[in-house]
Amino acid sequence: MPAEEILEGALLSEPMQVLAVLLGFLALLFWMNAHKQFGKMFHVIPLLVFAYFVPTLLSNSGVIPLTSPLYDFVKTYLLPASLLLLTLSVDIKGIIKLGRNAVFMFLGATATIVIAGPIALFLCQGLIPEENLDQAWRGLSALAGSWIGGGANMIALQEHAGAGPDIMGAIIVVDVAVANIWMAVLLWFAGREKKADANIGADRKSLDEVRERVENYEASVSRPTDLGSLLMICALGIGGTVLARALGADLDGWVGEHLPALGAYIKGFTWIVLIVSAFGLILSFTPLRRLEGVGASKVGSVFLYLLVATIGAKAEFSEVAKPENAGLVVVGAVWMFIHAMLMLGLRRMMKAPIFFLAVGSKANIGGAASAPVVASAFHPALAPVGALLAIAGYLLGTVAAIACSWMLEFIAG
Repeated sequence: MPAEEILEGALLSEPMQVLAVLLGFLALLFWMNAHKQFGKMFHVIPLLVFAYFVPTLLSNSGVIPLTSPLYDFVKTYLLPASLLLLTLSVDIKGIIKLGRNAVFMFLGATATIVIAGPIALFLCQGLIPEENLDQAWRGLSALAGSWIGGGANMIALQEHAGAGPDIMGAIIVVDVAVANIWMAVLLWFAGREKKADANIGADRKSLDEVRERVENYEASVSRPTDLGSLLMICALGIGGTVLARALGADLDGWVGEHLPALGAYIKGFTWIVLIVSAFGLILSFTPLRRLEGVGASKVGSVFLYLLVATIGAKAEFSEVAKPENAGLVVVGAVWMFIHAMLMLGLRRMMKAPIFFLAVGSKANIGGAASAPVVASAFHPALAPVGALLAIAGYLLGTVAAIACSWMLEFIAG
């Protein structure tokens, strides 16, 4: 069913109705997680996977819409607010100690995406009609930009490769479908990380130290929540986001006037993520850091879970079944599979925790909108790692994707 029909025919389409459904569903999930019997199923399938896929089922079946102003609001305001609140008590020293694995797995993710695309096209080009092959490699070049940075890089590669509007419609279907399935796999990894790390003897020392230090700090400042503190938490999160938008949104603010040279790669929403993360880091050196004791990261996590639900609700899988998209969908799926296998091999060679594979991959493929979500699935204290790596992904995206584009053109030619 087309998105327009689902939007118009959705049982509940008003933004507040959709918000009520998603919040009610998330509350039900956490109630079930705490239940003695129901909670057992989350040992098999992590709670975040349900938080992601059930809204997909609701939107694709017409209960809630595929597109809604609520989804845009959550990404625009609640994601930055959550990053600020999750960064408020960040352990800078601990994150720096994560260094080697974080950097190597992130760069490995970039390299494997560059390599895997041309291999996938070589293996599957027989599924694409010969007359469409020229536009196919151009569209896949734009997909490489999206998967090594994000939307801005995708547009840059679309212009670079000369991809037409028709092929871009199909590429967007591939991007959404394949990337969303991969995100669900990464969330599944988050629920089984200790077992996965034990299987290869991964060194979790630095990762566990960050978690332990954050948890110990939270316990040391923990106190009963009061109304004033909750209002301060909300004011910091929303206020910091509004200020970041005033400074950096679309480079019309102060940032655009003083740092124009970065506009081609870091602009709009990316600047907002950068600025609110900087706000959080600065505030972590002030007494406001103690707001963690009354639930700052918990409020941030509520915003993030709502973001996960809205990302799931926007995924339209009916387009995948269209015959004209089938060949490109297969190429995209093979591309992602090769990337995943190479990353698993690199992780085993480095004996790196699964966290670094998940966040390194998603910092490339998902960018600032979803890398912090995957990082926080492992622990809320690790969300800033996802945000920082996502920024690096924006910077690398265009250059790395151009290299991939050259190889795609060679294979198609």
